[in-house]
Amino acid sequence: MDIEKLKSNGVPRHIGIIMDGNGRWAKNRGLPRTAGHKEGLSSAKRIVAAAASLGIEYVTLYTFSTENWKRAQEEVGYLMGLIKGHLRAEFEFYKKNGIRIDHIGDIEGLPEDVRNEILKAKDDTKDFTGTTCVLAINYGSRDEIVRGIRKIAKNADISSEDIDEAFVSRALDIPGLPDVDLMIRTGGEKRLSNFMLWQCAYAEFIFTDTLWPEYGEEEFFSHIGQFQGRNRRFGGVPGQEARS
Repeated sequence: MDIEKLKSNGVPRHIGIIMDGNGRWAKNRGLPRTAGHKEGLSSAKRIVAAAASLGIEYVTLYTFSTENWKRAQEEVGYLMGLIKGHLRAEFEFYKKNGIRIDHIGDIEGLPEDVRNEILKAKDDTKDFTGTTCVLAINYGSRDEIVRGIRKIAKNADISSEDIDEAFVSRALDIPGLPDVDLMIRTGGEKRLSNFMLWQCAYAEFIFTDTLWPEYGEEEFFSHIGQFQGRNRRFGGVPGQEARS
Protein backbone atom coordinates (compact mmCIF):
# COMPACT_ATOMS: atom_id res chain seq x y z
CA MET A 1 0.00 0.00 0.00
CA ASP A 2 1.38 3.39 -1.05
CA ILE A 3 0.83 5.41 2.11
CA GLU A 4 1.90 8.72 0.59
CA LYS A 5 -0.50 8.26 -2.32
CA LEU A 6 -3.26 7.40 0.14
CA LYS A 7 -2.55 10.59 2.09
CA SER A 8 -2.45 12.72 -1.04
CA ASN A 9 -5.94 11.58 -2.10
CA GLY A 10 -7.54 13.01 1.02
CA VAL A 11 -8.17 10.95 4.15
CA PRO A 12 -11.31 11.05 6.31
CA ARG A 13 -11.19 13.65 9.02
CA HIS A 14 -13.06 11.45 11.51
CA ILE A 15 -13.29 7.65 11.54
CA GLY A 16 -15.56 5.72 13.89
CA ILE A 17 -14.85 2.04 14.54
CA ILE A 18 -17.15 -0.57 16.04
CA MET A 19 -14.60 -3.13 17.20
CA ASP A 20 -16.66 -6.33 16.98
CA GLY A 21 -15.56 -9.96 17.15
CA ASN A 22 -13.30 -10.27 20.19
CA GLY A 23 -15.46 -12.95 21.82
CA ARG A 24 -15.83 -15.01 18.65
CA TRP A 25 -12.09 -14.78 17.97
CA ALA A 26 -11.44 -16.26 21.42
CA LYS A 27 -14.15 -18.92 21.08
CA ASN A 28 -12.70 -20.07 17.75
CA ARG A 29 -9.44 -20.77 19.60
CA GLY A 30 -10.96 -22.38 22.66
CA LEU A 31 -10.01 -19.38 24.78
CA PRO A 32 -12.04 -17.34 27.28
CA ARG A 33 -13.70 -14.17 25.99
CA THR A 34 -11.27 -12.13 28.08
CA ALA A 35 -8.40 -13.35 25.87
CA GLY A 36 -10.22 -11.88 22.87
CA HIS A 37 -10.53 -8.51 24.57
CA LYS A 38 -6.82 -8.50 25.39
CA GLU A 39 -5.94 -9.29 21.78
CA GLY A 40 -8.43 -6.66 20.63
CA LEU A 41 -6.49 -4.05 22.59
CA SER A 42 -3.41 -4.84 20.49
CA SER A 43 -5.48 -4.34 17.34
CA ALA A 44 -6.72 -0.99 18.63
CA LYS A 45 -3.13 0.20 19.13
CA ARG A 46 -2.15 -0.91 15.61
CA ILE A 47 -5.07 0.88 14.00
CA VAL A 48 -4.74 4.09 15.99
CA ALA A 49 -1.02 4.22 15.13
CA ALA A 50 -1.89 3.61 11.46
CA ALA A 51 -4.44 6.43 11.57
CA ALA A 52 -1.84 8.71 13.12
CA SER A 53 0.60 7.86 10.32
CA LEU A 54 -2.00 9.07 7.80
CA GLY A 55 -2.69 12.30 9.65
CA ILE A 56 -6.30 11.41 10.44
CA GLU A 57 -7.58 13.93 12.96
CA TYR A 58 -10.06 11.81 14.94
CA VAL A 59 -10.61 8.11 15.55
CA THR A 60 -13.49 7.12 17.82
CA LEU A 61 -13.40 3.57 19.20
CA TYR A 62 -16.58 1.96 20.52
CA THR A 63 -14.95 0.54 23.63
CA PHE A 64 -17.78 -0.18 26.08
CA SER A 65 -21.46 0.58 25.52
CA THR A 66 -24.20 1.43 27.99
CA GLU A 67 -25.68 -1.97 27.10
CA ASN A 68 -22.46 -3.89 27.84
CA TRP A 69 -23.21 -3.78 31.58
CA LYS A 70 -25.63 -6.66 30.87
CA ARG A 71 -22.70 -9.00 30.24
CA ALA A 72 -21.36 -11.42 32.82
CA GLN A 73 -19.89 -9.68 35.86
CA GLU A 74 -16.52 -11.37 35.31
CA GLU A 75 -16.27 -10.06 31.75
CA VAL A 76 -17.35 -6.54 32.73
CA GLY A 77 -14.80 -6.49 35.55
CA TYR A 78 -12.06 -7.63 33.19
CA LEU A 79 -12.97 -4.96 30.63
CA MET A 80 -12.92 -2.21 33.25
CA GLY A 81 -9.52 -3.41 34.46
CA LEU A 82 -8.20 -3.58 30.88
CA ILE A 83 -9.34 -0.03 30.18
CA LYS A 84 -7.81 1.28 33.41
CA GLY A 85 -4.52 -0.57 32.93
CA HIS A 86 -4.20 0.45 29.29
CA LEU A 87 -4.72 4.13 29.99
CA ARG A 88 -2.13 4.01 32.75
CA ALA A 89 0.50 2.05 30.85
CA GLU A 90 0.40 3.52 27.36
CA PHE A 91 1.59 7.09 27.85
CA GLU A 92 4.80 6.47 25.87
CA PHE A 93 2.73 5.05 23.00
CA TYR A 94 0.58 8.17 22.99
CA LYS A 95 3.63 10.42 23.17
CA LYS A 96 5.51 8.62 20.38
CA ASN A 97 2.52 8.88 18.04
CA GLY A 98 1.30 12.31 19.18
CA ILE A 99 -2.05 10.84 20.22
CA ARG A 100 -4.44 12.89 22.34
CA ILE A 101 -7.02 10.98 24.38
CA ASP A 102 -10.61 12.13 24.75
CA HIS A 103 -13.80 10.45 25.94
CA ILE A 104 -17.49 10.26 25.10
CA GLY A 105 -20.07 8.57 27.27
CA ASP A 106 -21.52 8.91 30.74
CA ILE A 107 -18.31 9.21 32.73
CA GLU A 108 -20.22 9.60 36.00
CA GLY A 109 -21.61 6.09 35.56
CA LEU A 110 -18.15 4.49 35.56
CA PRO A 111 -16.26 3.15 38.59
CA GLU A 112 -14.30 5.92 40.27
CA ASP A 113 -10.88 4.40 39.52
CA VAL A 114 -11.69 4.04 35.80
CA ARG A 115 -13.12 7.56 35.69
CA ASN A 116 -9.97 8.95 37.27
CA GLU A 117 -7.73 7.16 34.78
CA ILE A 118 -9.71 8.57 31.85
CA LEU A 119 -9.44 12.09 33.23
CA LYS A 120 -5.70 11.64 33.87
CA ALA A 121 -5.09 10.33 30.34
CA LYS A 122 -6.98 13.30 28.90
CA ASP A 123 -4.92 15.72 30.95
CA ASP A 124 -1.58 14.02 30.27
CA THR A 125 -2.11 14.08 26.49
CA LYS A 126 -3.98 17.37 26.08
CA ASP A 127 -1.03 19.12 24.43
CA PHE A 128 -0.35 16.40 21.84
CA THR A 129 -1.21 17.57 18.36
CA GLY A 130 -1.62 14.38 16.33
CA THR A 131 -4.65 12.10 16.09
CA THR A 132 -7.29 12.45 18.78
CA CYS A 133 -8.36 9.00 19.93
CA VAL A 134 -11.88 9.29 21.34
CA LEU A 135 -12.76 6.40 23.64
CA ALA A 136 -16.49 5.68 23.77
CA ILE A 137 -16.76 4.15 27.24
CA ASN A 138 -20.13 3.70 28.95
CA TYR A 139 -21.46 5.18 25.74
CA GLY A 140 -24.80 4.97 24.01
CA SER A 141 -25.84 7.47 21.37
CA ARG A 142 -29.40 7.83 22.64
CA ASP A 143 -28.03 8.35 26.14
CA GLU A 144 -25.67 11.05 24.83
CA ILE A 145 -28.54 12.84 23.08
CA VAL A 146 -30.77 12.63 26.16
CA ARG A 147 -28.02 14.02 28.37
CA GLY A 148 -27.47 16.79 25.82
CA ILE A 149 -31.16 17.71 25.87
CA ARG A 150 -31.05 17.84 29.65
CA LYS A 151 -28.17 20.33 29.44
CA ILE A 152 -30.22 22.46 27.08
CA ALA A 153 -33.31 22.24 29.28
CA LYS A 154 -31.38 23.60 32.28
CA ASN A 155 -30.81 26.89 30.46
CA ALA A 156 -33.97 28.92 31.00
CA ASP A 157 -32.74 31.72 28.74
CA ILE A 158 -32.92 29.65 25.55
CA SER A 159 -35.80 30.13 23.14
CA SER A 160 -36.89 27.58 20.56
CA GLU A 161 -35.49 29.80 17.79
CA ASP A 162 -32.00 29.40 19.28
CA ILE A 163 -32.00 25.65 18.77
CA ASP A 164 -30.49 24.39 15.54
CA GLU A 165 -28.16 21.54 14.58
CA ALA A 166 -25.05 23.43 15.68
CA PHE A 167 -26.66 24.23 19.02
CA VAL A 168 -27.53 20.57 19.66
CA SER A 169 -24.03 19.46 18.63
CA ARG A 170 -22.52 21.78 21.22
CA ALA A 171 -24.61 20.10 23.91
CA LEU A 172 -23.19 16.65 23.14
CA ASP A 173 -20.25 15.08 24.97
CA ILE A 174 -17.50 16.73 22.89
CA PRO A 175 -18.63 20.10 21.53
CA GLY A 176 -17.04 20.67 18.16
CA LEU A 177 -16.36 17.00 17.44
CA PRO A 178 -16.70 16.76 13.64
CA ASP A 179 -19.20 14.41 12.06
CA VAL A 180 -18.01 10.90 11.27
CA ASP A 181 -16.80 10.59 7.67
CA LEU A 182 -16.16 6.84 7.69
CA MET A 183 -17.70 4.22 9.96
CA ILE A 184 -16.04 0.80 10.00
CA ARG A 185 -17.55 -2.23 11.70
CA THR A 186 -15.65 -5.49 11.97
CA GLY A 187 -17.04 -8.94 12.81
CA GLY A 188 -19.65 -9.31 10.08
CA GLU A 189 -22.61 -7.52 11.69
CA LYS A 190 -24.24 -4.69 9.76
CA ARG A 191 -25.79 -2.29 12.25
CA LEU A 192 -24.82 0.79 14.26
CA SER A 193 -25.70 -0.64 17.68
CA ASN A 194 -26.53 2.78 19.16
CA PHE A 195 -23.18 4.30 18.17
CA MET A 196 -22.90 7.98 17.23
CA LEU A 197 -26.33 8.22 15.59
CA TRP A 198 -26.18 12.02 15.43
CA GLN A 199 -22.61 12.19 14.16
CA CYS A 200 -23.12 9.50 11.47
CA ALA A 201 -25.82 11.37 9.55
CA TYR A 202 -23.73 11.33 6.36
CA ALA A 203 -21.02 8.82 7.21
CA GLU A 204 -19.83 6.29 4.68
CA PHE A 205 -20.13 2.72 6.02
CA ILE A 206 -17.81 -0.23 5.53
CA PHE A 207 -18.58 -3.62 7.04
CA THR A 208 -16.04 -6.43 7.11
CA ASP A 209 -16.31 -10.05 8.23
CA THR A 210 -12.83 -9.81 9.75
CA LEU A 211 -12.92 -10.26 13.52
CA TRP A 212 -11.44 -7.28 15.33
CA PRO A 213 -8.32 -9.03 16.73
CA GLU A 214 -7.42 -9.99 13.13
CA TYR A 215 -8.06 -6.53 11.65
CA GLY A 216 -4.75 -5.04 10.55
CA GLU A 217 -3.18 -2.04 8.92
CA GLU A 218 -3.44 -3.30 5.35
CA GLU A 219 -7.19 -3.84 5.57
CA PHE A 220 -7.58 -0.49 7.30
CA PHE A 221 -5.66 1.23 4.52
CA SER A 222 -7.76 -0.56 1.91
CA HIS A 223 -10.89 0.75 3.60
CA ILE A 224 -9.49 4.27 3.44
CA GLY A 225 -9.00 3.69 -0.28
CA GLN A 226 -12.61 2.53 -0.62
CA PHE A 227 -13.76 5.68 1.16
CA GLN A 228 -11.76 7.81 -1.27
CA GLY A 229 -13.64 6.20 -4.15
CA ARG A 230 -17.07 7.07 -2.77
CA ASN A 231 -19.10 9.95 -4.22
CA ARG A 232 -20.26 11.91 -1.18
CA ARG A 233 -23.18 14.11 -2.23
CA PHE A 234 -24.66 14.95 1.20
CA GLY A 235 -28.19 14.84 -0.18
CA GLY A 236 -27.34 16.63 -3.41
CA VAL A 237 -27.46 15.31 -6.94
CA PRO A 238 -24.65 14.27 -9.31
CA GLY A 239 -22.91 17.29 -10.75
CA GLN A 240 -23.48 19.49 -7.73
CA GLU A 241 -20.51 20.38 -5.57
CA ALA A 242 -20.38 18.17 -2.49
CA ARG A 243 -19.83 19.54 0.98
CA SER A 244 -16.39 18.67 2.39
